[in-house]
Amino acid sequence: MAPRSSEPRIKREIQELLLLFEISQSLYLSMDLRNVVGPVLESIAHNMGMLRGTLTLLDRDTGEIFIEAAHGLSESQKDRGEYRPGEEVTGKVVKTGRPAVVPHISDEPLFLDGTGALKGRRKEDVSFICVPIKLENEVIGALSADRLFEEGMSFDEDVRLLSIIASMIAQAVRLRRSAQEERHRLLEENLRLQSQLEERFRPSNIIGNSKVMQTVYDLIAQVSKSDTTVLIRGESGTGKELVALAIHFNSLRAAKPFIKVNCGALPESVVESELFGHEKGAFTGAIAMRKGRFELANGGTIFLDEIGDLSPTTQIKLLSVLQEREFERVGGTATIKTNIRIITATNRNLEQLIAEGRFRQDLYSTTGSMSFPSTFLPCASARLTFLSWLTSF
Repeated sequence: MAPRSSEPRIKREIQELLLLFEISQSLYLSMDLRNVVGPVLESIAHNMGMLRGTLTLLDRDTGEIFIEAAHGLSESQKDRGEYRPGEEVTGKVVKTGRPAVVPHISDEPLFLDGTGALKGRRKEDVSFICVPIKLENEVIGALSADRLFEEGMSFDEDVRLLSIIASMIAQAVRLRRSAQEERHRLLEENLRLQSQLEERFRPSNIIGNSKVMQTVYDLIAQVSKSDTTVLIRGESGTGKELVALAIHFNSLRAAKPFIKVNCGALPESVVESELFGHEKGAFTGAIAMRKGRFELANGGTIFLDEIGDLSPTTQIKLLSVLQEREFERVGGTATIKTNIRIITATNRNLEQLIAEGRFRQDLYSTTGSMSFPSTFLPCASARLTFLSWLTSF
């Protein structure tokens, strides 16, 4: 049996282990550090008898040290807690990278109580402990706590514990910084690619300067700035997708997704799932919920190539989306609102398909049409037709 004198130490070690476990769990609940450090400081206060605690971070751009999160401080007190490296105790810790212990803050000239949190309290009764937060050799901030002074108290234990917690916070900051840098890199890459696409698919980059092609460009300009649904008709190889891209990248939706669906390449058994998505368990093999192309294109443009190959059943659902601006996933009951522009294309003779009962008259009859011949890309004799559907979003 352990000597009785060791019981307080064993009890403290158990409390510390529980505290560190609790903190480790809290630090990874959110990517926003402010959402997790507050509960961490609450845990430290509960286990250490801390009056107040602060997490301060160094702004690498301005050189200012500011309070990121605090326990026991009002919002106005937090706002007043700004320092520069070397100023006050916290600034000195950030500058030197070494912990600081002030048994009686009344004896420390550097402790100026910049936040005003100790106004009205006997300063000789308060102790202050501050440790640096480091990423490798870089000091990125400080973790501090103040508590009531007690005779015989061991500050070494408090410094050790706060240093461990500061190291855990540093790793959390590193992970979040890496995630932010990666997100920033991806955003920049996305903007770069978006700019390249916009440049590539400007109407001026489409081959052809004839009078007929000028008519094509005028029509692209005419429909681009509206949300009118467009049908592009022409033989294979006439550049229908290029026209669709030109319309999208010259529209107000250019910064949003452009989603292409080749309806002719999709088996009938999966076309509805591809277009509208499906719920988990909707059919054999649906092991998880999946968003469809209409949902992925929300805010942008969906390009339905080879629309003449859609089944009558899918045509009904497409007409419903055009009219109601909403749909349901396969196997689902929830109505999903959509804000998209629809551009379609076909090389089929829709009028003949209607006569054969393979394309819906009501879908076709809701359109107004403008027809014109054009020379476009490699097919010199190609004919291209734009049908602007009256339904718009």
